[in-house]
Amino acid sequence: MTESVLKPQTSLTTSPEVTQPRDKIRRLVWKMAIATFLLMAVGSATRVMNAGLACPDWPLCYGQWIPSQQMNLQVFLEWFHRLDAALIGFSAIALLGLSLWWRQRLPRWVPWASTFALALILFQGLLGGLTVTQLLRFDIVTAHLGTALLFFSTLLVMGCLLLPQQGTGVGKKLPWVSGIAALLIYLQSLLGGLVGSRWALHQCLAGSQLCAVMYSHLVGVIPATLATLTLVILAWRTPALPRGLRVLAQITAALLLLQILLGVGTYYLHLQVEPLTISHQAIGAALLGSLVCFTVLGIRNGQLPQP
Repeated sequence: MTESVLKPQTSLTTSPEVTQPRDKIRRLVWKMAIATFLLMAVGSATRVMNAGLACPDWPLCYGQWIPSQQMNLQVFLEWFHRLDAALIGFSAIALLGLSLWWRQRLPRWVPWASTFALALILFQGLLGGLTVTQLLRFDIVTAHLGTALLFFSTLLVMGCLLLPQQGTGVGKKLPWVSGIAALLIYLQSLLGGLVGSRWALHQCLAGSQLCAVMYSHLVGVIPATLATLTLVILAWRTPALPRGLRVLAQITAALLLLQILLGVGTYYLHLQVEPLTISHQAIGAALLGSLVCFTVLGIRNGQLPQP
């Protein structure tokens, strides 16, 4: 990430010719981020409800765009998951088109970031198709989740960089801590996806198989939790930290506590309560998102205002 990306806005970027395209791009990015979060939640529900193969073909469902005759809860989840993914894909195309159209009035990194986001969503679509045609192969399912989280994080980075934030130079070390915590949470999410895609918890409890996979996820909770708690404590102890970052740290702490409680409940109930399992995965994505946002906003905040 270059220095020009992280510098606060100057008076040259406050004219309507610049702020209007910037605001429109930012609003589109945040809408796509929300839609992506919902997409991951629906994807989690699809897997937990054993609906991943409810539509036996791809990209159509039973050879139709809307399988009205075959529609039930499982078919609806898989069909709606694909519909949401398609809408996000078209939005990514629109984002790139607008970024190129307004490239003279936007930061130079925006078209490149938009291109990267579109590449991710196209790759994600390919993995989605392989997930069906390869009958939910665990490595493809895990890669599908990892790409979705990376796309989600990319949108959050773009949205935070486009916010009209001024730096105060306070808490320059905090982004390093939050960045490490975000990376650990991302890896922990992948391990969780691997546990789910291989049904490792059920197999370990029933026949002592794949216990190493399950235990790796349980042990991974420790470094991810410690890194996140370190960020929360340092943010609380940092004087004059901007209110936005302080509130974001508090939200991160609440998400971490909720995620731990959901994880414990999911483990002891053996994944038998679907809403609990879905919430566990959704809160994990939200926790990752809060850490990514803190990292980007913290880096920008560490830049002193220009004289």
